[in-house]
Amino acid sequence: MRITGVLQKIGDVSKKFANLPESYVKRSMEQVYWKTPRGLPQYLPRTIERKRFRFTTNRPWTGQFRQQNMPGTIRKKVFVEPVANWSFFKGDRVEVLVGRDKGKQGIVSQVFQERNWIIVSGLNCHLRKVADEKDYPGITIKSEAPLLVTDQVRLVDPSDLQGTSIEWRFTEDGEKVRVSTRTGRIIPIPKGHEETHDYKAKSLYVERPKDTVGDVVKEITFKPSLQTFEMEIMKEMGIEEDRIPTKTYWY
Repeated sequence: MRITGVLQKIGDVSKKFANLPESYVKRSMEQVYWKTPRGLPQYLPRTIERKRFRFTTNRPWTGQFRQQNMPGTIRKKVFVEPVANWSFFKGDRVEVLVGRDKGKQGIVSQVFQERNWIIVSGLNCHLRKVADEKDYPGITIKSEAPLLVTDQVRLVDPSDLQGTSIEWRFTEDGEKVRVSTRTGRIIPIPKGHEETHDYKAKSLYVERPKDTVGDVVKEITFKPSLQTFEMEIMKEMGIEEDRIPTKTYWY
């Protein structure tokens, strides 16, 4: 079974790596074409917005992603095979099954769960030219191309460093682990999976003066009142309104 390559949901691995609130990711991807005025009884709440996106190697909350998904852009349809249990994480050792690097092993450096892609450091590379202008020949750089996790790579068993297929099982303690179908050995999830833009590991993160600690997050500090923002500021600063408003007439 295959579905269209414009998945509605961003993969959990991508959101954890970004370490961004889900509300921010949703807001940055939002493209509203038209909506009815809110607060007026004669209008029903209707919104027309983009619901399908073309995912690439650009993260969904970046400006490059928005530029590639601008209204009116026509791009070739791709197909993404749904993966029930995601099994590849940053820091895994994998074996490449296709291309010039077939049979070579490398470390996963990036994961794009929305397209079933991973990038292996130093493998499946291609050359591309950038900054090619009229008076400048440009620069040729080497970059890694993504590989499909469904049929282009497979995990490496750490016991004998040979490629293997895996399946998810549960230990006696109820922990969900990856197990090699060839040797029965557990393939642990690497520590690199915990790395985000903010820290290498949660245990090594040092709180900053501007960080909001967990106890404060749970505390409710907002106290609702029937005053406007201006009225609350005036009350706090001891400002009294002594001006007399001018008369207004409505005909």
